[in-house]
Amino acid sequence: MTHRTCLTLAALLLAAYPAHTAAAAPQFAWPHGARAAVSLAYDDALDSQLDHAIPTLDQYGLKGSFYLQMSNPAVDKRLADWRRAAANGHELGNHSLFHQCSRKAPGHDWVQPQRDLDTTSAAQMQDQVLLANTMLYAIDGKRERTYTVPCGDVLAAGSDYLPGLRSGFVAIKVSGAAVTPSMQGLDPYAVGVAAPEGWTGAQLIAVVEQAAARGTMVNFTFHGIGGDYLSTSAQAHEELVRYLAAHRQLYWTDTFLNIMTYVKKQERGDH
Repeated sequence: MTHRTCLTLAALLLAAYPAHTAAAAPQFAWPHGARAAVSLAYDDALDSQLDHAIPTLDQYGLKGSFYLQMSNPAVDKRLADWRRAAANGHELGNHSLFHQCSRKAPGHDWVQPQRDLDTTSAAQMQDQVLLANTMLYAIDGKRERTYTVPCGDVLAAGSDYLPGLRSGFVAIKVSGAAVTPSMQGLDPYAVGVAAPEGWTGAQLIAVVEQAAARGTMVNFTFHGIGGDYLSTSAQAHEELVRYLAAHRQLYWTDTFLNIMTYVKKQERGDH
């Protein structure tokens, strides 16, 4: 499966948010005085994530979020590895059963007809995504979950299927910019994310620094790490992870579930 447009590579749109805009907003209180939160996420349940991403995260003591497409053979064949990752504190997130995307969207000729979101009803998609939650529970024994929308496509047969999923998730990621422009008024069920492909470590770190300048959060969704498709080199990935580990006082790097649980508590005033 060759995904050319799984999520918008929108981190380059950061220039659309002038630095003075973020500076004018009230400072969001991240844990331990951190200046920004960082979510390192990985979509589709790929072998290279188990072989390269998780060992690097474990080496530097950081936690990531892995969004499993439940029909991917790597879920079945390497179930023990995914279960071990969850036991070690990494998040197993929901990325649907079959990774349905709009087949009519530009560059989506790889979408199989039986997995075309354009011919899947909102109710069908909701049923399947919630079933994936049950399957994930069978793997890691956890009930709280987050969801990343495949391809950023939210219209199932012309209807937005996300509203019907809100009760099943702590938060949902959609297409957008890697850096959250402001924490004020952030919709937990429409959090922007960008999917780097072929970026250098320096480019990834520069985006993280943008989040620190704004006092907000950065959401990366990787695919292949040192292999597979939409790849980031293992070297660039390690450079980013090493930088985050060396600057823990500036960046709170954690699972998307933990970050958004904290954000929602702050919004409710639960201090």
